[in-house]
Amino acid sequence: MAAVPRTSSTVTRRRAIFATVIGSGLEWFDFSGYAFFAAIIGKLFFPAGNETTSLLLALATFGVGFVVRPLGGIVFGIYADRVGRKKALSLAMLVMATGSALIAFAPTYEAIGIAAPCLIVLARMLQGISAGGEMGGATAFLTEHAPAGKRAYYSSWIQTSIGFAVVIGSLVGTLIVSAMPTESLTQWGWRIPFVIGTLVAPVGYFIRLKIDETPEFSTETVHAQSPLRDVIREYPRQVISSLLMVVLWTVCTYVILFYVPTYATRSLHMPQQQGFISGIVSGSVLMAMAPMFGALSDRIGKQRVLRVAAVAILALTYPLFAWLNDSPTFATLLIFQVTFGILIAAYTGPILALFTEMFPSRVRTTGLSLAYNGAVTIFGGFASFIITWLIQLTGDPKSAAWYILFAAVVSLIGAMLMKPYSTRG
Repeated sequence: MAAVPRTSSTVTRRRAIFATVIGSGLEWFDFSGYAFFAAIIGKLFFPAGNETTSLLLALATFGVGFVVRPLGGIVFGIYADRVGRKKALSLAMLVMATGSALIAFAPTYEAIGIAAPCLIVLARMLQGISAGGEMGGATAFLTEHAPAGKRAYYSSWIQTSIGFAVVIGSLVGTLIVSAMPTESLTQWGWRIPFVIGTLVAPVGYFIRLKIDETPEFSTETVHAQSPLRDVIREYPRQVISSLLMVVLWTVCTYVILFYVPTYATRSLHMPQQQGFISGIVSGSVLMAMAPMFGALSDRIGKQRVLRVAAVAILALTYPLFAWLNDSPTFATLLIFQVTFGILIAAYTGPILALFTEMFPSRVRTTGLSLAYNGAVTIFGGFASFIITWLIQLTGDPKSAAWYILFAAVVSLIGAMLMKPYSTRG
């Protein structure tokens, strides 16, 4: 008789992983589509008479989505801590779909003038609010379903979902760029990823609604009435250290996974198709390796794995960028992306499990959302913009490495400050 509950529990946990990976993957697919086609969007919606200026405006609008992420994190975090993780995650899916639909069908500047970029800004705000609620809710959802001693392994599947989104997004981008003439790509081909995201969102919504609520939340007798107030009053050190540790994660994610395809084309003058393929490679490595490093950190220590990875990124970033710029070949680009894919997987595999140990269940989603989205807004959202500006300022493409080096130092400080809530006082 004892085997039945274990089997049932195992099935529920597998469904929880599947619902999170599919749902978060769809969210990030929608979110990353803008980054991959930023240059075209800049020309169509932000005509400035200069190609670089248009790209910068498009990237700045990409960053607008990050400005509202803390709002989304707080709203969805409070909602998840008060009424449930799965309800919050399901609602986040619908908000993301609305933003994607706006981009998919928005008329261009040539058709409706200033209203066109306004629609894009509104769409990015909706996507930002949704993404702001996704990470904290997904982390709490998976770690609270995880068996003892496997929290890092379970939560690392969220990073797998990001890799999944990068792979699928890059594959779609590569197919579109390869199969369509430039004129058709500019006219309507770039809209295809956003149409796909809009159409598949109901699937993710349905999957999430069907999964069970987490046991930890379901058995919580008293839910926090003011999760945000409680987190700020009782766990300020945990919020600050978590925020600092997210800096390297978010900078590496948006620079290496999302910006490098554009970087390879604009700064290294490589074919756009090769940039997309490199995105597929890095996303595939991240998707495969994150659970491995999560499982490893469950066995040998989460902090140990995370700190070693951060130091490795600090040591290897500039040499890798220098090598890529000195030898801008497709093979070099692929090795560059594989190496960073492994390093990012090693850093992010244990990170979310560490965060869950800093906050109790009653305020966990709010605490995670506040720390994560604060860092992403400040350091991640404008990463592409900052790097493009650095390259323009210095005239040296290798200056892209400086921002990652800065992020590694900040996150190592955060790792030294971290303190689980159970050992407070």
